[in-house]
Amino acid sequence: MRLVGDDTFAAFGLPGAPGTDEFWAAARTPASIPDGDGWVTLFLRRGSEAASIAFESWSDPVPLRRWGDTDCWYAEVRMPARLRVTYQFLTGDAAYADPLNPVGAGGDRSIAATPDAPAQPHWPVIGADVVLPLPRTRIRWTSERLGGRRTVRVHPVGGGGPVVLLLDGDDWLYLHPAMTAFDSAVASGDMPPVTLVFLPAKDRKAEFGCRPELWEAVRDELLPLVAESGVPADRDRLVVAGQSLGGLSALYAALEFPDLVSRVACQSGSFWWTPDALDLADPLGGPVGGAIAARLRTLGPDLSGLRVAFDVGEHETRMLPHCELTETLTEQAGATVRVARSASGHDRAGWRHALLRDVAWALDHNGRRQEVDRC
Repeated sequence: MRLVGDDTFAAFGLPGAPGTDEFWAAARTPASIPDGDGWVTLFLRRGSEAASIAFESWSDPVPLRRWGDTDCWYAEVRMPARLRVTYQFLTGDAAYADPLNPVGAGGDRSIAATPDAPAQPHWPVIGADVVLPLPRTRIRWTSERLGGRRTVRVHPVGGGGPVVLLLDGDDWLYLHPAMTAFDSAVASGDMPPVTLVFLPAKDRKAEFGCRPELWEAVRDELLPLVAESGVPADRDRLVVAGQSLGGLSALYAALEFPDLVSRVACQSGSFWWTPDALDLADPLGGPVGGAIAARLRTLGPDLSGLRVAFDVGEHETRMLPHCELTETLTEQAGATVRVARSASGHDRAGWRHALLRDVAWALDHNGRRQEVDRC
C-alpha cells in the first residue's frame, strides 16, 4: 500500500475535496489505475470510526486511513493484474459490505475486480442488500449415515436434465446467485438443461475429507429423495461441482465411487489434504498432491470413463503445485481432463465463471477439449 497525495483522489476520477457533499455524490469505489504490471485500487469508506478491509484468502487486512478530520477513510491497495476478490469492512466486532460498491456477495461482503479481470457472463450484479431467489422445491433430508437434518434445494433449469450436485450449496444459494446464473446459461445455449441440487454442508472438515460416508449417503439416501421429489432429473448423468475441500471430495468420489460419479467440475481442490493435515500448523506444507496423488500413484485406477475439469486461481501460489500434480496424474490415469486458471485467489467470487463453464464441459456440451485456459 502507498500513501495518498493531495491529487490522488482526482487521479481516480473523484471531484471536490474529500469529505464534501460533492465528493461523496461522485464516490463509487473500488476504483483502479495502472501501476506497473498491476493496479492501485482505491477503497473509500464514510464514517467516524477507524476500520480495515478484510480480503478473502488474498491479503492480510489493510487499515483505512482518515483524511484529515473529515468523515473520509481511504486505502490504496496494490493489486496484481487479473484479480477478482471478495472483501468486507471491519469496524470493531462488526463486518459489513462496502456501501459504495454495487457488487455484493451475500449481506456482508462485496466483490472487487481489477479492470483486466475477465467478465463473468450470466452472473448478475447483485447488491449486498438483495435477497436472492430460492428454488421452490426443497427436500428435508435426515441422513442415517451422516446424522442430522438438512434442507436440500432442487431447481430444474430449462425443464431439468442431468443432476448437477453443488457442494457447499448454501453458498451458491445465499452468497452467489447460482440459480439465476444457470438459468441464464441454459437460456442462452451455453449449457444444456440441468437439474441443480444444492447440498449444504454441516461439517465441511469431516464430510469433505477422503471418507466414504458422504458419498454413500448421496447414493443411497439423497438421490432417491430427489427422484421422489417429482422434479425432472437424470441421475445417470450426475455432475459433482465442488470448491476447495468440496473439490477434493468431488475427485475422491470419482475415484472411489466411479459408478456414481463420472463427471466433475473442481475449483481450487484442496489436494494438499492428508488425514492429519488439518491438525498441522501448515496444512499445505505436506506431500505435494496429498492423499489423492498417493491414491492415483499407488493404485493406478483406470479413469477412462471420467471427465474432470480442474480450475485454480492463478494467485493461489501455494495451491498450484498440489493442483498441478493432481491434474497430471488424473490425465495419466486415462481421464479426459480440462485445466484452467482463474483470475483470483482462493475465492468463490473467482470460481463463478469456472463453475458454469466446467459443468457445461463435463456434460460434453463444448466438445472434448483438453487444454489450459486463463479465464
